[in-house]
Amino acid sequence: LELALLPFIESAFNPEATSRAKASGMWQFMPRTGIHFDLKQNAFRDDRLDVTASTRAALDYLKQLHVQFGDWHLALAAYNWGQGNVARAQAANARLGKGTGYEDLNMPNETRQYVPKFQAIKNIIAQPERFGLNLRVIKNHPYFQAVPLKVDIDVALAAQLAGLSVEELKQLNPSAKRPLLMGAATEELLLPWDNAEIFSKNFAQHKGPLATWTAWLAPKDLKVSEAAKLVQMDEETLRRINDIPPKNIIRKGSALVVPRKQGQSDVSENLADSGQINLAVDRPAKAKTVKVQKGDTLDGIARKHQVTAAQLRAWNRLKEGQGVRVGQTLVVSPGSPAVTLANKATPSKEKTAKSSGAANQSSKSTKTAMNQAKR
Repeated sequence: LELALLPFIESAFNPEATSRAKASGMWQFMPRTGIHFDLKQNAFRDDRLDVTASTRAALDYLKQLHVQFGDWHLALAAYNWGQGNVARAQAANARLGKGTGYEDLNMPNETRQYVPKFQAIKNIIAQPERFGLNLRVIKNHPYFQAVPLKVDIDVALAAQLAGLSVEELKQLNPSAKRPLLMGAATEELLLPWDNAEIFSKNFAQHKGPLATWTAWLAPKDLKVSEAAKLVQMDEETLRRINDIPPKNIIRKGSALVVPRKQGQSDVSENLADSGQINLAVDRPAKAKTVKVQKGDTLDGIARKHQVTAAQLRAWNRLKEGQGVRVGQTLVVSPGSPAVTLANKATPSKEKTAKSSGAANQSSKSTKTAMNQAKR
């Protein structure tokens, strides 16, 4: 039961906590570990932030570690440091004829203090008066209730029906990254105990659409401005709702939240479970050039590359009536943004510029920390 206190060490019970190492949620799951324990991470939700889903996964993981190491201290060390690291530290000690228990292993400072911190929290909660603390009394009934969710519904509307602000709703349902809760993916909505009944009553009486948002798959690689036109919304809103940084393009097959059209069905289970946003840096196209060959004319080169002679003159700073020379480099496509190059007979006459740029502690201290915490 004391494992219920572990998120105090991991995240201070903040379901939206994120570490520099990209661990997320109340139980601080790394992306790969989360996937292993069936915590979905896609364009629409991150189950590592889901209170009930992440707790289920954490208990499964801790049980697995306890089975592997046969000791709760080692299981907790593995939860913090990684089971592979603990197993290797045990193997290294075994080769040297040393002990393989928690207090015998060399480990990073954070892991060495992990179990003592946990023990200290247990002591404080068990005997708060001993440490001069007065903990607030919490009534012995669930704080929240899980309400089944079988249809798509806007986050804003769900909050309204529950008598909550959007922020209050998100505090209990932080896995919902977008303004839409998808019935195919979000099996239940967590609501404060008193608000769950309010939601159920208002939901049953609600008339009108439940969802004004839906999911949309990009049919091809698109600039954000192009995608915004296709789904009939402004570019800034599309970026904000789908967390698309500047100077990125949307790759084909990316799943985006966009306005829902009248009569459109709810998002399918497959899309809700697997939708991803794939972005690429929007790199300006490079200018395309050709070398003038014997017999070439400006008009002939223009026809070959489907541009006009006037465009070639502008891109290459040619005067009206000026011809081209064999060996001359011409810009036939300016790229983006458009560029112009001075005429050059040979590359050697051009000036170019080049860019340049230019823990372990002893096991003795572990035992000391353990003893101090126990005392």
